[in-house]
Formats: sequence, C-alpha cells, structure tokens
Amino acid sequence: MNLTASGVALRFLFALLLVLLSYNPSGYSFFHWVYHTFDHITPYVVIAGLILLIGWGIYIKATLNSLGIIGIVVLAALFASLVWLFVYWGFLSVENISALAWVIEVLLAALLAVGMCWSHFTRRMSGQVDVDEIEEK
Repeated sequence: MNLTASGVALRFLFALLLVLLSYNPSGYSFFHWVYHTFDHITPYVVIAGLILLIGWGIYIKATLNSLGIIGIVVLAALFASLVWLFVYWGFLSVENISALAWVIEVLLAALLAVGMCWSHFTRRMSGQVDVDEIEEK
C-alpha cells in the first residue's frame, strides 16, 4: 500500500481532531465537557470518552511501534526546539498561554501523524518493512 500526500494529510487531520477534541483552550473539548458535568455524567460523555480513548490507543500504539521511545523523544525535542525558536523570534509569547497551547497541540498532532506514517516512509526509503512481533506458543 502506497502512502500519498492526501494519506499523510488525512492522518494529520484525524490526529489534530483527536487532540483538539480531547482538550483545547477554547473551552469546547471533552475535558471541559467532563469538567462542567462531572456531578451528573451522562452516557453521552462516557461514549465520547471511550471513542476518544480508542482513538488515542490506535495513534499511540502505531506511534510507539513505528518510532519507538527514542524516536518519539527526538521528535518531541525537535518540536520543543521549534516552539523555543518561535518564542526566540518573537512570533510566540510564553505569557500567551492559549496561543502556546494551540501550537503545542498542533505539534502533538504532527507527532502522532508522523508516527502513523513513519513505517510507510522507512519502507519507501529503505525497502525494509516494520511488523509487529507475534509470539508463537
């Protein structure tokens, strides 16, 4: 299966949707929904939470499998350095917590999207295929 630009964009879009639906500074997120209805949780909240949990599980497992802990740490360090660069250049202020949170959330989505695509990239560049280990009993 080939990975296309639209495939990468779609993976990023779903990762961004997952991250922003879980929490965002606008006040319209699952976190805020639970916070404001904590004393009377409804089945809607539970179902939405479980759907988000499934999404996070899929993205985190794929990212861990393709990048590994070292790859995730290196990519997170690169993204943290980019945030530092934006602050250094004056494009972003550490006093503006909301803007900083939006940038970090987009970069988190980018990290998850890279994790979803990385096996495709390495297969295309090196010809090597990543597979899950299956234990035989």
